[in-house]
Amino acid sequence: MANLTGSALILSAATSTAAGLIGSYALMRRMTLAADALSHVALPGIGVAILLRVNPLAGAVVALVAGAVLIWAVENRTQLATETVIGVVFSTALAVGALLTTGEQLMDALFGTPGALSGAELVIGLVGAGAIITFALVARDRLVVMFVSADIARTTGINVRRLGLLYLLAFALTVALGLRYLGALLMGSLMIIPPATARRLARNLPGMLTISVAVALIATILGGWLADHVRRPPGPMIVSVAAACFFLSLLVPRSRATR
Repeated sequence: MANLTGSALILSAATSTAAGLIGSYALMRRMTLAADALSHVALPGIGVAILLRVNPLAGAVVALVAGAVLIWAVENRTQLATETVIGVVFSTALAVGALLTTGEQLMDALFGTPGALSGAELVIGLVGAGAIITFALVARDRLVVMFVSADIARTTGINVRRLGLLYLLAFALTVALGLRYLGALLMGSLMIIPPATARRLARNLPGMLTISVAVALIATILGGWLADHVRRPPGPMIVSVAAACFFLSLLVPRSRATR
């Protein structure tokens, strides 16, 4: 069974860095569970791609980007909460995805398909991860202000609608990057658990982002290494290591952890 080695480990590390950053912002916005829900929006794209005999990952990316734009448009038109709109889109996508894929294909989509990466996959993945990481760092202050109060953000000259769309696109693309090895089900976990761990331990925003990325990297590298040695799929092992980090963080006294 192929596991995370070489170029796959490099791409997974870049993906986990992006997941740690974007997931932290999702936690600030109280939409961490949306990471898991949005990941399932990839399923219809995977199903259509299989029917058209093209790369399933390409279909997943198209579906996720389209889903992010749809969520943004509906949210702005109806003023419903982002989590509510994502829930509606997620439910629809899951149903359509189940209709378009067989049981085996659905399992691959949910849990990933380990294997050798092509040169194109590596380059595209690294460029995508780099773009997401750059956005997360450059737009940090604007994102925080927007999440605290959209009205305050507007008064300071921030284009809230555009920034919101860019964030949702970065969110969706982060999910897309992890589909190859973690799958739609487990990628959401990598965007939830490290930020939750960081929230327990960090005293400020820079610390939270740093710890979140560190936990995601540790989970990816250690989980990939353990999976290779016990000959198990890397995805579940990576998430298991991340979960172990979270439960260990619960041992930190509350006086030291961020409330």
